[in-house]
Amino acid sequence: MSNKINYSYVGIAFIILVFGIIFIPKIIDRVSKDDITRDESRSKDVSTIKKEEKSDLAYLEINGQPKKVPAFSFTNQDGKTITNEDYLGKVYVVEFFFTTCPTICPIMNRNLVQVQNHFKDFEDFGVASFTITPDIDTPEVLKAYADNYGIVNPNWHLMTGDEAAIYKLANEGFNLYTAKDETVEGGFEHSGNFALIDKEGFIRSRRDNFGNPLIFYNGLIPEADGKDDDGIPQEITILKEDIAKLLKE
Repeated sequence: MSNKINYSYVGIAFIILVFGIIFIPKIIDRVSKDDITRDESRSKDVSTIKKEEKSDLAYLEINGQPKKVPAFSFTNQDGKTITNEDYLGKVYVVEFFFTTCPTICPIMNRNLVQVQNHFKDFEDFGVASFTITPDIDTPEVLKAYADNYGIVNPNWHLMTGDEAAIYKLANEGFNLYTAKDETVEGGFEHSGNFALIDKEGFIRSRRDNFGNPLIFYNGLIPEADGKDDDGIPQEITILKEDIAKLLKE
């Protein structure tokens, strides 16, 4: 009986030895050629994708999670309903403005028109402009404003709708400060910054010298602070460079 058991052990050992001689070198060869990776058995989350497949632009993160554009639904200058779904697959810039703004909005939109013209051949580039005075800025008013500024990109939507929803989107959705204030010129306070959104709906930006996301792009850099060769403020040049990176993703 003991001899049979010993023969069984010998047979098993022989099979293991043969397996090792034949298959282990092949497995090692596949690993060395990257045919097998440790990620094959795991689904990739956004953090893995951005390290392996994305550009060097950072994600705005809240509690360690990349911040995505919240759902929204408003009416554009042509009277059409536009939602966040209409921007999926497109790189776009976000701003909050109002047509009667006497201060920063004209600067912001002149800069954005220059960006629009720079990417005129890209069907996957757009702009989302949300008015903070929807009671004044009807679709007809927004249409006239768009015509006056030379807004021609079909993916540039100037949107109006429920006031509370717009303010919530600005302050919570994009963290772009917006508030009524009768003490300031024009009666409203709002950020002069732009947010940049990638094709999957995530807020992106380049990093500062310490590796932290810049988060937003200043749309108000005055001419005295310097222009590039095209006469565009340097901050807008940075924005153009980062848009180009996202368009390639």
